Amino acid sequence: MRVVSGIQPTGNLHLGNYLGAIVNWVKMQEDGDCFFFLADLHAISLPTNAAELSASTREMAAALIASGVDPDRSTLFNQARVPAHAELQWLLSGTARMGWLNRMTQFKEKSGKNKEGSSIALYAYPVLQAADVLLYRATHVPVGEDQKQHLELARDIAEKFNTDTNTETFVLPEPYIGKTAARIMSLRDGSAKMSKSDPSDMSRINLSDDSDLIAKKVRKARTDPEPLPETMEGLAERPEARNLVTIYAALANVPTADVLSEFAGKGFGDFKPALADLTVAVLEPVSARFNELKDDTTALDAILEAGGEKAAAAAAPALSDTYRALGLLSGR
Repeated sequence: MRVVSGIQPTGNLHLGNYLGAIVNWVKMQEDGDCFFFLADLHAISLPTNAAELSASTREMAAALIASGVDPDRSTLFNQARVPAHAELQWLLSGTARMGWLNRMTQFKEKSGKNKEGSSIALYAYPVLQAADVLLYRATHVPVGEDQKQHLELARDIAEKFNTDTNTETFVLPEPYIGKTAARIMSLRDGSAKMSKSDPSDMSRINLSDDSDLIAKKVRKARTDPEPLPETMEGLAERPEARNLVTIYAALANVPTADVLSEFAGKGFGDFKPALADLTVAVLEPVSARFNELKDDTTALDAILEAGGEKAAAAAAPALSDTYRALGLLSGR
């Protein structure tokens, strides 16, 4: 099994990123040949600051390594070190169809009312996502609910390309069904996802936070005065309470039902201290390692360079086959 997955180098990683994606990446290393990349080429589909993008790419690499992604077991790199990503995107642009891209919901969400002022990159980035996956002939791709449409597009492009060229150039990737990722919400608003863009730092737990700050944020997290129920159904109309129970279960790696069986009938005066202790215990070593790594640009660049070289070598066969299938023999 070959797994490919990417994450945008947004910087300032938080608990939602850790439990929603990174923990699963660490587990995937046990299942197959993994290519994990920092999607810096995707990042420029929106306005960016060059210095901030470079810094956040290194910071993301540090966070992944601190969380357990092992560059010796997986291939860890940033897209820009492998020009084949952009090359294959252009080659696949002859296969992708405008109608397919027009159906992509994320362009509508990110462009808002300013579609005419959005970049071509923002419109066409699902083709780059397809290239990211097809380039390595991935057999499996982990996807959340918001990415299923993009994996379907990658499969459509691969199937049409193979049919049009009468070749078997690309593997059609399957969704990777691992442990369901926890959906972590804001500590201040249980109806909104935890986000680095929230103006309140108290809404999130950052991987760079020290133990005292982590505990403080948990203690001050918004809740309600009611005790915890025996089942999750009892939290249906209590988003903040449901979020804290979800966080506890994800950190302890147990079902939410087990959490409620332990704390049912108790209030948040009992639950929050336990959650704070658990959060600190899990994140303290990650935070310590992250803070140690994040400023070592030499070491991080060396890791990303080595990963880029390994990824480029793995990508070369599919890229060459694509050129040949299109009759572009002078290109390869």
